[in-house]
Amino acid sequence: MKSETKMTVRYAETDRMGIVHHSRYFPIFEVARADWLRKSGMTYSQMEEAGIWLPLCEAGAKYIKGLQYDDDYIVYAEMKSMSVARCRFEYEIYKMPEMELAATGFTEHGFTAPSLKPINLKKKHPQIWEKLCILMETK
Repeated sequence: MKSETKMTVRYAETDRMGIVHHSRYFPIFEVARADWLRKSGMTYSQMEEAGIWLPLCEAGAKYIKGLQYDDDYIVYAEMKSMSVARCRFEYEIYKMPEMELAATGFTEHGFTAPSLKPINLKKKHPQIWEKLCILMETK
């Protein structure tokens, strides 16, 4: 399943050159990832209440065309891979209305307990594991 989140560049996200600062893309990815979870029928809060945390292990971004203040854009987020201990989300950001690719990125997360001790999601939470597997197969 791929989610779609529409946003507008806020002034505080831009730098002196008038484009979105590179550091602001990671909060954008976070919003899109949370939206992906919400559209899947779960929220971050519900996962945390179940004792599942998703700490960030690795992240990256490729900046293709700078977004500017007040630009409307759309972020596509998708969980691209998952093991019993980790998952990877990938993102594409397009400037609207042209649908011009502005950036791509990824984040990798571990499945952990609140203590940050890794867990085997398939064994510890089989219903959530199954739901995520089904969502990954949905295109």
